[in-house]
Amino acid sequence: MTGWLTPAELTLFAQAFATTLAISAAGILLAVFLAMPLAVALRSRSAFLRCPARLYTEFMRGAPLVILLFLLYYGGPSVGLLLPATTIGVVGLGFYGAAYFAEIFRAGLGSVPWGEVEAARLLGLSRSQCFLSIEAPQAARLCIAPATGQVIALVKESAVLSIITISELTKVAGEISNMSFAVVTPYLTAALLYWALVELVARLGLRAERALRTTESRTHA
Repeated sequence: MTGWLTPAELTLFAQAFATTLAISAAGILLAVFLAMPLAVALRSRSAFLRCPARLYTEFMRGAPLVILLFLLYYGGPSVGLLLPATTIGVVGLGFYGAAYFAEIFRAGLGSVPWGEVEAARLLGLSRSQCFLSIEAPQAARLCIAPATGQVIALVKESAVLSIITISELTKVAGEISNMSFAVVTPYLTAALLYWALVELVARLGLRAERALRTTESRTHA
């Protein structure tokens, strides 16, 4: 069966959209927060810092998110880890996404010409001053595009949160489909809402990239 969604179904989709947006945003913020020290550790000359960071990023990039969620939600209680599904969704997205963001940040920092850093050090700037005034601004501009792509990927990955009973867009679409025996309308609605969210992220990424370019051009002017 196909047809228009009922007011009750539209309400369910509105709530699911808000849930998807909130969990995705929280998970992405956690991922970025964790990725910053990870990126520094990946670039460290100390094997004590670099090796565990490399092991973590390689494992997280090699394991599907759905496996991580299963381990946290269904395996957690066996070791005393009892967390709400929403918390596990945020943590799962955050720890999973951190590995990808860490590689993006590492590559961005590695693309900054080392000669500029050395010149700044010769002028008397400290290591932290060099990072904040030279490395970080240039790396941010280089990281915007791939980071935006990763944010979009995590938003779409949030669809698997339905397996741990979170009422996000995909789960609600399935529930409405089961109740109404319609397939096209619920899932098409979910697809359009995901598309709207992805378009919002993409436009914000473009604005951020343009803003950084404008700031950099003014700085060099």
